[in-house]
Amino acid sequence: MGTPIMTLEQIRVTGFAALMEQLGPDGMLRFLQQFETGAGNYSVERHQWIDQWDIDTLIEKLRERQSKASR
Repeated sequence: MGTPIMTLEQIRVTGFAALMEQLGPDGMLRFLQQFETGAGNYSVERHQWIDQWDIDTLIEKLRERQSKASR
């Protein structure tokens, strides 16, 4: 048989215990601080900046970067 199905609460508790065991309290906190839920709507915000770029503008910007990098 496979692994028994765990509730989300059981997964959370088991995960915290594993992190604590392997990383200790400081390591666990540092690991957890890497993740945040964020705020806003990524799709809407992405279109606010990406919709102003067409293919010609993108190519021009890439060439500018390559020119600066080769100097």
